[in-house]
Amino acid sequence: MFPLRVFLFGGLVSLCVCQYYDYDFGLPPEPVQSTPSCVQECECPFNFPTAMYCNGRNLKFIPIVPTGIKYLYLQDNLIEEIKPGVFDNVTDLRWLVLDNNIITSDKIQSGTIDKLGKLEKLMFSNNKLTKPPGPLSKSLDELKLIGNQLTSFPSGTLSGMENLTSVYLSKNQLTSESLAGAFKGLKSLMLLDVSENKLKKLPAGVPPSLLMLYADNNEIESISGGYVAKLPELQYLRVSHNKLVDSGIPAGVFNVSSLLELDLSFNKLQTIPEVNEALEHLYLQVNQISKFDLGSICKFSSPVNYSKLKTLRLDGNNLTHSSMPDDASNCLRQASEIIFD
Repeated sequence: MFPLRVFLFGGLVSLCVCQYYDYDFGLPPEPVQSTPSCVQECECPFNFPTAMYCNGRNLKFIPIVPTGIKYLYLQDNLIEEIKPGVFDNVTDLRWLVLDNNIITSDKIQSGTIDKLGKLEKLMFSNNKLTKPPGPLSKSLDELKLIGNQLTSFPSGTLSGMENLTSVYLSKNQLTSESLAGAFKGLKSLMLLDVSENKLKKLPAGVPPSLLMLYADNNEIESISGGYVAKLPELQYLRVSHNKLVDSGIPAGVFNVSSLLELDLSFNKLQTIPEVNEALEHLYLQVNQISKFDLGSICKFSSPVNYSKLKTLRLDGNNLTHSSMPDDASNCLRQASEIIFD
């Protein structure tokens, strides 16, 4: 199990260096000779006969999908509705890509997506959904609903999805209350992106398996005590562009050895919060910090005790290079980038 988790984590890191990414769908070169069973509107290349490419063709409906297709690409069209029976021939579909269409929640008919019991990836970003589609396949490992109009996320939506590793919910209208219970029971979730919503606090009930939590561009003013300690695998936490103040950060809440990257930039902090010596990247730019408190980064320095920080950003604060204490070099001996302006 350990090697598999390392493999999955490596893949997630490579895909998530930026907060959002575009999938490389491996689109076939033009022109393509399709298999005889392929519909006229799409392409089913001979060298990848289980894939059907219908992307970017101004389609207003989902065409007939022939038996044997497992990877269906329908992004960048004008599709408004998912009609009954459209997936009857391919109930063992593995990937369904519907990004960049104009589908609304009330136009997803029953007997469509809910019949796809082997679906592993559902890409449904940049549509007009107000709630997540469902019920969803228990085989799902990735759910992407970026840039919709989600205002609700019923607590049972992800129930029983033990294979689910990545959930992208950014650029919606979700509140902390609407996500209550949404992630309960998930055992494999590694990446959760809830940035650009209307959260006033970090999502509750996230599983201890989580490695990456992105909550940038919300309305978060405080973080509950012990929140990060309940996530022993968490390595990347991004809470930039929020309303965090010193009083909303309990002492030691970020002092956990698992964290490698902490982004608290573009908030209202007046002091450097306490972090663990194992932290490698700390982003505090554009806050209201006026004192360089070395004790927040290093409790004490010695030949074997020092900060592992490689990157420290403090630009956009009330600090200059002269603000650094004289003994900072002993604490920050591994830092390759310290930015003040």
